[in-house]
Amino acid sequence: MSQIAQLSEAEIEERFHVKGTLPIAFMLTGFARERDSFSVQFGSGQAMFLTTLLSVEPHSGVLIFDCSGSEETNRQFLASERNVFVGRPGGIHVQFVTGPAREIRYEGGKAFSVGLPKRLLRLQRREYFRIETPRVRPLQFFGRLPGAGLLNLPAHDISVAGIGLTAPAQPEGLEVGMVLENCRFLLPEDEHDLFFKASVRHITTRESRAGTHQWRIGLQFADLPGNAENRIQRYIARLERERHELI
Repeated sequence: MSQIAQLSEAEIEERFHVKGTLPIAFMLTGFARERDSFSVQFGSGQAMFLTTLLSVEPHSGVLIFDCSGSEETNRQFLASERNVFVGRPGGIHVQFVTGPAREIRYEGGKAFSVGLPKRLLRLQRREYFRIETPRVRPLQFFGRLPGAGLLNLPAHDISVAGIGLTAPAQPEGLEVGMVLENCRFLLPEDEHDLFFKASVRHITTRESRAGTHQWRIGLQFADLPGNAENRIQRYIARLERERHELI
């Protein structure tokens, strides 16, 4: 079974993004019918509020949702050009991005409306949720290459199934499908390193706005110790909690 933590961006796009006005409207209508809750992140991720989807108007291409309880938050939100909705209806991770909102009247009260998203990310229950790791003092991964070379790179994301690494250049000798022995990293607040094997699932490159290139390496865990998944899950939960507290 493939895990989303080891998929390339192209594979994620193909397998998990819902596209088209009618399919997206149909899915969002179901969430609105159930009054599912979503968080809305805006201001480059520096602000957030919780909302409930209220209605979808497919013909006009509009999604309607609750305002925040804070007038100041509402004012700041109306100035936002890019808004990220994240929810877990039915335990399934759903995420989509919209443009700016406007304030409207809906069923006698204030509400927001935005244009329907162009695409929607929906992760199946069997897939593993991954989260970005801190850029300041990142997790440091250590592994042994088959030719006895040492791989030491910072992580950029993690799930209970694998870890994503960032490199300024493609590590010499590293190939997709390769198994790395004697891998380890230390989770913050843990006393002992996690030791495991890992297989290389993908190696991709990205170009930054400044024109520089970074390499992304996706590894799938193997032979994790018995309590490792719980330790990783606690770390992911702590990261989510800390980020919500900062907003």
